[in-house]
Order: sequence, then C-alpha cells, then structure tokens
Amino acid sequence: MYQYQVSFGQAVNMALNKYCDFNGRASRSEYWWFALFCFIVGAIAGVIGGIINITLLPTICVLALLLPSLGLGVRRLHDIDKSGWWIFLQLIPVVGTIILIIWFVKESQPVPNQYGPVPNVA
Repeated sequence: MYQYQVSFGQAVNMALNKYCDFNGRASRSEYWWFALFCFIVGAIAGVIGGIINITLLPTICVLALLLPSLGLGVRRLHDIDKSGWWIFLQLIPVVGTIILIIWFVKESQPVPNQYGPVPNVA
C-alpha cells in the first residue's frame, strides 16, 4: 500500500512555494493539510474582521489563498491521474463539489503517471 504523507507545516510551505504551479502531483495529505490551513486562516480572519469591523478581511484572505488552492487542487487531480481541467467541476453547485471531494480523498497512485513522478518531500 502506497502512503506518502507530509506534515502540516510542510504542506503549507509546499503549497505557498508552488503558488501558481499547475504541473506535477500533490499527495492527499498535502492537499488536506492545506485545506485545514485555509479553513483556520478564514476563521481567524472572520473573527478578527468582526472584532475590528472590517467585513472584507475574510474575502481578502480567500482571494490571497485562491491561486495556491487552485494549483494544489489541479496537482491533486494529477496525482489520481485525472486532468486538471476537472477542477471546473466545482462550478456545478453541490454535485460538482461532492465529486471533487470524493476524488481528493482517493488514494494516490503509487507509480509515476503522465503528470509526473510520485511526489516526495524535497
């Protein structure tokens, strides 16, 4: 059984360093740790924005994390040997998001595929 895992810090660092990189592959743990990071940042921004009465603060955080999230989503799709263009499924309300979540939870391919070698920590 293939399992490649990164820590929370490694996942955030890798996602932010590959800001607009839509090539290669990303492991399941890399994707989900970064998703947790985005959730935490959004929640903190919402609380701080509510306290200091700046309602745009969460929106600014979402926009700042949009490109790294899209790049990571595309690389995650590549890791399960799907085209990055499938990321546009999220434009279909509910159904598209559910399909993407199911794919993002799938186990990584343990062998190199058309999108690159098996991801590893550099």
